[in-house]
This record gives sequence, C-alpha cells and structure tokens, in this order.
Amino acid sequence: MPVKNRFAELQAEITEWRRDIHENPEILFETHRTSALVAEKLQAFGCDEVVTGIGRTGVVGVIKGKSDTSGKVIGLRADMDALPILEATGLDYASKTPGAMHACGHDGHTAMLLGAAKYLAETRNFDGTVVVIFQPAEEGGGGGKEMCDDGMMDRWNIQEVYGMHNWPGKPVGSFAIRPGAFFAATDTFDITFEGKGGHAAKPQETIDTTVMTAQAVLALQTIASRNADPVDQVVVSVTSFETSSHAFNVIPQTVALKGTVRTMSAEMRDLAETRIKEICAGVAATYGGSVNVDYHRGYPVMVNSEEQTAFAADVARSVSGTCDDAPLVMGGEDFAFMLEERPGAYILVGNGDTAMVHHPEYNFNDEAIPAGCSWWAEIVEQRMPAA
Repeated sequence: MPVKNRFAELQAEITEWRRDIHENPEILFETHRTSALVAEKLQAFGCDEVVTGIGRTGVVGVIKGKSDTSGKVIGLRADMDALPILEATGLDYASKTPGAMHACGHDGHTAMLLGAAKYLAETRNFDGTVVVIFQPAEEGGGGGKEMCDDGMMDRWNIQEVYGMHNWPGKPVGSFAIRPGAFFAATDTFDITFEGKGGHAAKPQETIDTTVMTAQAVLALQTIASRNADPVDQVVVSVTSFETSSHAFNVIPQTVALKGTVRTMSAEMRDLAETRIKEICAGVAATYGGSVNVDYHRGYPVMVNSEEQTAFAADVARSVSGTCDDAPLVMGGEDFAFMLEERPGAYILVGNGDTAMVHHPEYNFNDEAIPAGCSWWAEIVEQRMPAA
C-alpha cells in the first residue's frame, strides 16, 4: 500500500471523525452539521479554497499541487447523507437522532475523503489540482445533480471525477470495479386504477378494482419475461397495493400501486415505461375501468468510463494487490449525474463480513479506512505525478 504508513498513523483520528458523523446522522439535504464539520476540517487542513452551499448543502475543497504544469484537475467525491432508518447496532456511538441512521456507510466515505484531503494538503506531491467534493442527498434526493446544476464542474474545471462505495461481503480493503454500465437507473411509478365500488355480495353490480389491479400486477412481470431481451437487465417491482376501502364487505372504488423499475440501458428504460403504461391501460379497458399512471424518472444508469476504470483498477491493485471484476448492481447511485458530465470511475471497497447496507444493524468497518484513503490519494498522485 503506497501510503499505508501515513494512513495507519491517521486511522485513529479518521475513525473519530467517522464515529462522530455516525452519531449525528442527517438526511438528504439537511446535512448542516456534517457540512459545517467538513468545511471546518478542510479549512484547518489548509485547502486553497473551501466553498459551501454547492447543491444546497454540498461542500467543495480545492488543493493545489506543488506544481501545475499538467493543468489537470481531478474531482474526488464522497456522499454525506444518512437514511431514515431506526438504528439497531447497539454501538456506543449509535445514532442520537431517532429514525435516522448512517446505514449505507456515507459516514465512512466522508471520513475517508477527509483523510485523503488532509494527506494531500500536507504533501501536495502532485502536479495539478484536486477538488474534493462532499455531496448531500445521495439517498434519493439527487444531490449530485444539484451540485452539477450549480455549475461545479465548470467552476473548478474538473476534468475527471472518481467515487467510492464500501461493499459488505467483500474482504476488508479489497476492491472491485467494472467498466461501462455499473449501477442501474432507478425509476418509480404511482398507478391508480378506478372501477365502480359496491357491496362485496353483489360483484356483478361493480367494476372490481381489486381483481383488475391484481391482474395488472401479474401482467407487469411480463415486461421482464416477455418484452425485454433476456441479456438486458430490467426489474419491475410493485411494492405497495392499497385499496380505498379496508372493509371486509366493500369492493373498493380505487386501488393504488407504487413500485420501482431498475434498468441498465436507456433503451430498456424507455421500453419499461412504455409497456407499464400500455399494460395498465389494456387491463383497465378489459375490465371496464380506468387508470392513471405517473412514471417518475430518477437516477440514470451509472456508467464508468473505460479508460478511467482501467486506471482506477490499476491504482486499486497498487494499494491492495488485486482488484476484482464487480457485478452489475441493480441499486441506484447518483454519482451517475457526475459521470454524465465528466469521464471517471466508481469503485467498491470491501467492508468485510458485515450486515448489508440499508440494514438497521449495518456499520461501516473502520478497518477499511487506510485502503480507501490510499486509493483516493493514489488516484491523484498517479494521475498527476509530481513534476
């Protein structure tokens, strides 16, 4: 590990930062305390510029190398927000905010990037400029898009951007990555079927929305089994089925569905949206009812750039000795918005044998800190070697 010794020295300090952030989780754009802590530390490290309020509560720090003959500018991004989950770890530094928890390891991502920033500001052993990006609202709020919409990439002339996520089940400090499509596009839908409510003893006088909607739920599964190319990924999940009446003897007037669609290509995304609307309209017409479909596009497919992915994998191998081929991930990641604006790569770092992310017993593994910090630092030093 090229900078193992320095990050081994810093590990206890970085762990303290991480656990403080873990104890004080903040959701979506409400990362006021976390953002202030990040800005304060970046200023204390001696960053050349620290700017707050990018993408509402995002923070950007600029660190210039000993020289700048290359003219290169690299962005490194970590997410800061927590999840609306009640923590069940029993840790002495567990969340003090009821119903909020760092259940995805963003506390670890933020702490590791702070550690890398401290090291890079100390040594400045590179030729160019590094921009450290601390983003709010990854968990569904699209904070990455808001930071881009605020002009972050052009304001600091960022040319490449790199991100990282911890990964339970992989050995601590190991890495995995893949080029091209990596994390899925994540869309949602709200569907309301309307029929004619009435007494359950007289179904012939009604247009039964429960039967109609149940048929639609089953039919939506044919998008994956009969409309999609078998080698192209699509997941259509109905996650909520709610009738307008909860009585035993009433056929409800309306039934509302909610769900999510995960795809790995723009073409499949378009197909899924089209077929959901067509299938629901067809089912409603068959039963004599009506339907309203609201389809909401969320995060796009996250696509790693080929050349930057190969470089990121080489850096990972220099840190840990190996870098595995990562599987496709049907979860979403709003780093996708940054990769739409600039070439770059997103890598997974092993969290060990822990609970999976988004679980109330999950906890970021502090033993991954040296590897994560080292990868970020080496991205800068190897991409922009000192003149």
